[in-house]
Amino acid sequence: MAVTKTELAFMKDSFPFWNSLTERQKALLEQSAVCTSYDKGQRLHDGAQDCMGLILVMSGHLRAFILSDTGKEITIYRLFERDVCIFSASCMLKNISFDIYIEAEQDTRIILVPTAVYNELNQTALAVSNYTSQLISSRFSDVMWVMEQVLFMSFDRRLANFLLEQAAIAGGDTLNITHETIAKNMGSAREVVTRMLKYFQSEGMVSLFRGGITITDHKKLEKLL
Repeated sequence: MAVTKTELAFMKDSFPFWNSLTERQKALLEQSAVCTSYDKGQRLHDGAQDCMGLILVMSGHLRAFILSDTGKEITIYRLFERDVCIFSASCMLKNISFDIYIEAEQDTRIILVPTAVYNELNQTALAVSNYTSQLISSRFSDVMWVMEQVLFMSFDRRLANFLLEQAAIAGGDTLNITHETIAKNMGSAREVVTRMLKYFQSEGMVSLFRGGITITDHKKLEKLL
């Protein structure tokens, strides 16, 4: 089913290449794009073999992550309103086989452009090709930033950064998040997270409660960065 007028307007406003497309290309994009909803915790994309297409987030937010050989997850970036994910259509990208997984962290609504359609636009429209290159570069920068954190940053700094980032996303200092979820996001063990959080609490930076954390001193956390 084609997108509605409201969804089409959102797509036009979100894709910077729209006005550079021919009428045929616009019609192709309009007729092929679909709008889909996902519940919190639902997985959208399961690695390189799952080539669903280009994702444009309308509302909610998504988490993109990779899996280690032992099954540990590491969050590499998040997608919010108007963000676009190209790696969900990675099969159209030559010499890139990127095992990325995507799940909904909130109830989320997306517009999906099928891989075959976006691939055609990418090959026939220079504006789309340039946009794709910029998008790939931006996402790989996100991945490299996370890898640098994992490899070169101490765990206390990584955890402080994670908590401050979550507070910014939540829009408040109280985070309804478990130690297990933090460990999953950071590719660590729950015991390591718990030990560091207890240290943060003893230093007056956070207050722990069942099922969540309250940041009590932003400045102390920021000094760790």
